[in-house]
Amino acid sequence: MNRIVKRSDKLTFFGVANGDGDITYHRMRGFSEIAIKKNSKEYSRQYVDEEFEQSDVVGYSPSISFAFDQFKEDLVHQDLIDLAESELVGDAAVRTILMVDLSQIDENGQCPAVKRDFTVIFDAEASSMEAYNYSGTMKVKGEKVFGQASSTDDWGTCTFVEM
Repeated sequence: MNRIVKRSDKLTFFGVANGDGDITYHRMRGFSEIAIKKNSKEYSRQYVDEEFEQSDVVGYSPSISFAFDQFKEDLVHQDLIDLAESELVGDAAVRTILMVDLSQIDENGQCPAVKRDFTVIFDAEASSMEAYNYSGTMKVKGEKVFGQASSTDDWGTCTFVEM
């Protein structure tokens, strides 16, 4: 039987560094947008002996557009807000994002996950009258790392093991 995969089955976690440099992956709550764009790079050409143009995909430059309503006492929001207000640049603006697929959770409570670094680029803040919000884009900064995720707190946080 076919079962649709709900948007809420694909969770996104944000790596927050604690005092000793270890990263804890916290669920990204209060986000009204987390949309992934593949931004494929193409090589297109038309050969003189053909009446059509050919295209090949030669690379990708993924990005994640995001928007969130500011929550008090949320570590992910606070880290992002600190990044925006401090106008951090270079490596200081890079964060690790973990995408977890709960639609494929196994009997041990583990599911596939992909970890990747992104540069956080803010576009706007305070664009809503109902809640204070922020928006922007995260652009790829590193290779995909495939693995498994698991959680002991109902997916408030999770751990990642590389495969």
